[in-house]
Amino acid sequence: MLNIEKIKNGIVIDHIRAGQGIRVFNWLGLDKKPYTVAFVVNATSSVMGRKDVIKIDSVMSINFAILGLIDPNITVNIIEDERITKKISLELPKQVENVLVCKNPRCITSAETYVPHVFFLENPELRTYRCEYCDEIISVGDFFK
Repeated sequence: MLNIEKIKNGIVIDHIRAGQGIRVFNWLGLDKKPYTVAFVVNATSSVMGRKDVIKIDSVMSINFAILGLIDPNITVNIIEDERITKKISLELPKQVENVLVCKNPRCITSAETYVPHVFFLENPELRTYRCEYCDEIISVGDFFK
């Protein structure tokens, strides 16, 4: 059995779809941080079957909207004095800016680099977003597979 010590103060990112934890790990740049990090892949889960878990032995700033874009089923637990003091359930953000990129070559964002890439949630079940400028529909799966 794998034994990972409790963390005194930090963050536990739980319920990550099995195999998707590496995307969260890379997006957070945890390989470049000075924190102790435990990254568990394919842990047994009674609800999900298998899941990934990331434990960070430090408090850091996280953009929950982008984390929800990667996997809206993630739960973030804030740990203080070895106790969970806050549970944050994520969801797909209603709007994202400068995360997704419009694929339409005729979109203003393709020609004008100063224009922010703004997308609105079109269909939560399909995880699709609509470009604010040209109405191009893109799938989050194209960016976070």
